[in-house]
Amino acid sequence: MEGSVWCSANYAPLTPLSFLERAAVVYADRASVVYGSHRYTWRETRERCLRLASALAALGISRGDVVAVLAPNIPAMYEMHFGVPMAGAVLCTFNTRHDSSMLSVLLKHSGAKAFFVDHQLLETARGALTLLSEDHQPPTLLPHLIVISEPGESLPPDHTQYESLLRAAAGSEFEIKWPIDESDPISLNYTSGTTSRPKGVIYTHRGAYLNAMATILLNDITTMPVYLWIVPMFHCNGWCNCWAMAAQGGTNICIRTVSAKAIFDSIALHRVTNTGGAPTVLNMIISAPASDRKPLPALVVVTTGGAPPPPEVLFKMEDLGFHVIHSYGLTETYGPATNCVWKPEWDLLPPDERAKLKARQGVRHLGLEEVDVKDPVTMESVPADGKSIGEVMFRGNTVMAGYYKDADETRRAFAGGWFRSGDLAVRQGDGYIQLKDRSKDIIISGGENISTIEVEGVIFSHPAVLEAAVVGRPDDLWGETPCAFVKLKEGARASGEEIIEFCRGKLPHYMAPRTVIFDELPKTSTGKVQKFILRERAKALGSSYRIAGSKL
Repeated sequence: MEGSVWCSANYAPLTPLSFLERAAVVYADRASVVYGSHRYTWRETRERCLRLASALAALGISRGDVVAVLAPNIPAMYEMHFGVPMAGAVLCTFNTRHDSSMLSVLLKHSGAKAFFVDHQLLETARGALTLLSEDHQPPTLLPHLIVISEPGESLPPDHTQYESLLRAAAGSEFEIKWPIDESDPISLNYTSGTTSRPKGVIYTHRGAYLNAMATILLNDITTMPVYLWIVPMFHCNGWCNCWAMAAQGGTNICIRTVSAKAIFDSIALHRVTNTGGAPTVLNMIISAPASDRKPLPALVVVTTGGAPPPPEVLFKMEDLGFHVIHSYGLTETYGPATNCVWKPEWDLLPPDERAKLKARQGVRHLGLEEVDVKDPVTMESVPADGKSIGEVMFRGNTVMAGYYKDADETRRAFAGGWFRSGDLAVRQGDGYIQLKDRSKDIIISGGENISTIEVEGVIFSHPAVLEAAVVGRPDDLWGETPCAFVKLKEGARASGEEIIEFCRGKLPHYMAPRTVIFDELPKTSTGKVQKFILRERAKALGSSYRIAGSKL
């Protein structure tokens, strides 16, 4: 329009680095990070992040270089989310459960120029670097290794130490390398590899800014919250809460090891207002012995995602005094992309109906343009009848920029102008979506589609069951039948036949498991059950001809 101009007075690239700059002024003397007896203010956190950026520049890290980190939820891990992009570099956070072999693959693929490692994971990191040095196709330059020790502790002098690096670096004098364009990369997040080989998902400054803002709204995060870190910061940058906490001047409560006792103790000690975790963490909380529990000092908002939570878990969490917000998303959508927006009139419904409503994945958050359930071939939206199954697809500003060094996978993911999630769902009459399965997890038995999520929800409602996962077992007659892997609560008893009959009383006969295996459930570090492992176990059992209940 005539008269409009585009200049520095009315435009700056969106970046979450601006959140820290504001927090250091508005919340300067308020606690930013608390870790045991160690406490930092927002002014101090900004100074430490500037020193980190300065140190990286001194190491030769320049704009666009990748900086990798392998660490749990500790202060240094939080500081990486600002200090690395302040240097113009791209943050790459690794899963702390990766072994040396996987880390060497990811280090080579990412081309990381520096590698920050928590002292407890040093041997694994060394193994990765050894494998990397032995890889001559082509020869790979090893990244700078910096070891993160506990605050106040020191390591042998042959290591470059994180705290020493910060002390020797310039602080406030360092000039932040702001993004030239808001579409510049801010982080590289590798997928968990639960369904395929890990892929490097590229986040931009713009996407991180917008998803952090959307996360604040989605999770009811008010000004100056106290956030307990249960979600791994390496997972989607802590569902973008690493940046969101700075935007709201929050206090980040860091704990190295997650347990029910640590969660209840932290909530009571710090008066936690917000936290988050996968359904397995919620299950840990509701199953905690009385000796580990403490009364909540006030309402605690807990966001869950990563896997569809059984309604029974949601009901029991709220019974303890937690307010649960159910969100859904993927690494490719910067973490949370939808949530089950609650309507006051639903408070009048019976508890079991409320729990079922809250278990739905809901509607898009404000950072996304569209979320739909489509036929992946015709790209037509499925009817909003709660029955027609299609693939969940996303479109908007908080969808990844693409897969690093993988143009073919990027093209496949964006085919048709939407991001294809691979998740199968239905659309309800009110527009809310509800997941049925991953496309690889759905069971087709005698021509009928069986949602493993639905079967798992029923199994979980059995009073003796602690955890459950369902996969398909080959069957010569039906193609495949449901096979349930179950972990019982401590001291509880139940037979396979009892679990099956329990399911038959609540589900159509064909949906009930034909096989029940009592065993531990393999999980990723973010709490997702590794169903590809369970599918292999079920396949090894051979064709399912009769009811079974046994331990592998």
